[in-house]
Amino acid sequence: MKRHASWIAVVAALLLIGWLIACAINPVTGKRQLMLLSESDEVALGQQTDAEVIATYGLYDNAALTSYVNGVGQKMTKISHRPNLAYSFKVLDTDVVNAFAVPGGYIYVTRGILAYLNDEAELAGVLGHELGHVAARHTADNYTKQQLAQIGLTLGSVLSEKFRQYANIASFGVSMLFLKFSRDDERQADDLGVEYSSKALYDANRMATFFETLERMHEGSSSSGLPEWFSTHPNPENRIGAVRNKTREWQAKLAGNSFMVNRPQYLASIDGLVFGEDPRQGYVEANTFYHPSLKFQFAVPQGWTVNNTPAQVQMVSPNQDANLLFGLQGSAKAAAVANQFVTESSAAVMRSDAININTFPTQRVQSRIISQTDTLGVLSYFIQKGNDVYIFHGISAPNALSTWYNTFANAVGRFNNLTDAKRINVAPKVLKVQNGKNSTTLSTLLAANGVPSTDLEKFAVVNGMKLNDLVPASTKYKIAK
Repeated sequence: MKRHASWIAVVAALLLIGWLIACAINPVTGKRQLMLLSESDEVALGQQTDAEVIATYGLYDNAALTSYVNGVGQKMTKISHRPNLAYSFKVLDTDVVNAFAVPGGYIYVTRGILAYLNDEAELAGVLGHELGHVAARHTADNYTKQQLAQIGLTLGSVLSEKFRQYANIASFGVSMLFLKFSRDDERQADDLGVEYSSKALYDANRMATFFETLERMHEGSSSSGLPEWFSTHPNPENRIGAVRNKTREWQAKLAGNSFMVNRPQYLASIDGLVFGEDPRQGYVEANTFYHPSLKFQFAVPQGWTVNNTPAQVQMVSPNQDANLLFGLQGSAKAAAVANQFVTESSAAVMRSDAININTFPTQRVQSRIISQTDTLGVLSYFIQKGNDVYIFHGISAPNALSTWYNTFANAVGRFNNLTDAKRINVAPKVLKVQNGKNSTTLSTLLAANGVPSTDLEKFAVVNGMKLNDLVPASTKYKIAK
């Protein structure tokens, strides 16, 4: 009992010291708030996470579009509650419809969300919303709550290895993109988005219009592994009405000003934007994964889900009880990469041998890896193709590895050069901004431009319209070709 009481005293003392040291003034509310990340910590974490985000998901290769998005965002940074941060606004090369902010002023929009925006004011609303998350330190607050929750798991965790791991901001990284904000955080970010975009003289009613577009969309799984909007941005009650009410308040405060929409300028900036998945980065067809740029192919097990990112291809069995991971390490030798993997993962090697897969020298390693929470059975292949090493890791429970062995081996056994010109010479669909010639309904207009009947509703949402809306002559609209 005395020892138990002493641990309670230690924890109480640590929390008190933490409170005295870490209490900070929230830039938005002006109230004191327990915060385990200083501003310099936020900047350092943001720099690290930015590098991880770019390596994992990739930036969209369009300097003019990136400059345009950054320009709209920068209009609002100096009127935000944290004007001294060095903000950057970047476009991620994924069709997922979402936007993110990480500490330190790093803000991302996906090309997927840009496709569904219809004017500059909508873009300003989205960027202003993400600025609001940064200004109010929502991610830093989430981080603090996670650490306090870890302290509360057990008294002994104060000095445990596990606690020290969680307390290290370097371990937080790209996982911030998957944090789910509270509805109160979302409401506050909405309010700040309205404030910042209105002060930048954008019509914040368009922010509410875009939320209407989001509510019409059907969320699904993405090929990049990134979450969709509502999985990280929960919908507050009466969100659209609240945004419109807040817009009226700010436009009244800023009476005498005109508020921009800038539809033509925005549509011109996204004309030619890649729409949907980009097959040049890899695609699946008939249970085969093809990569046209790197010119390789391999089999995907029947019924498995595929998440394709620039850094890794992740394949998951239907019951989520086995994984097959595929990646690339350049300028290396297969045996050296295999040895590095064994060393860094502290793998217990059951078997290691040199084989050939379709003439490619390969190091095959069967091992067990003990993680913090589980033991994994792993069948790895390190395939030498030119100067590069292509890596497969088949993963399951140790006692199930023999069951999955042939599935992993068959998929890897079909790794080969891609030589079929039809599979190599593929191109993505891109958005085309058109000018309507005659006044007609959107449904008629889309059908006349070759949009199939199954996609009519989808492109009504893309254009922020309803199928029976009358589209006046010379109105700009979007299709994909």
